[in-house]
Amino acid sequence: MPATRDEFFARLEALGIETTTRDHAPVYTVEEAQALRGEIPGGHCKNLFLKDDKGNLWLIVCLEEAQIDLKAAPARIGSRRLSFGKPELLMEVLGVEPGSVTPFGLINDGEVRVNVVLDAKMMAHELLNYHPLENNATTTIRTADLLAFIRSCGHDPKIVAVA
Repeated sequence: MPATRDEFFARLEALGIETTTRDHAPVYTVEEAQALRGEIPGGHCKNLFLKDDKGNLWLIVCLEEAQIDLKAAPARIGSRRLSFGKPELLMEVLGVEPGSVTPFGLINDGEVRVNVVLDAKMMAHELLNYHPLENNATTTIRTADLLAFIRSCGHDPKIVAVA
């Protein structure tokens, strides 16, 4: 069973990570999120769950306005040809549905199957925003705390200029 939102927040608390979360109607696109979020501070982000032609899984996390060229990305991140991962695989590995992809889903990747890539421009922000496993809320976290959380899940993220 994937972690629940409450289990996720308990994990953050156990790590000593403070966040703020604002509930809102479910959003499925960047445009919907922009219209609903109001004045939440920090960088607002999107997440791409990808699979390369050798079956390796990738999570690229970047600012919402970033343009990711899937043909150029492999050379930048050290992968092979990329395509979007299927919804069933997303649920199996990160425990989230399309529209809710988030680096917080790494809490469910106990086998450490996903290669995590954080865009360098995004990492220049002090605060970042992601869905807390569901797309009906936005959680603000300090960038350093995001790294601590990801590492606590067994992942060693790459920080790369992907966009």
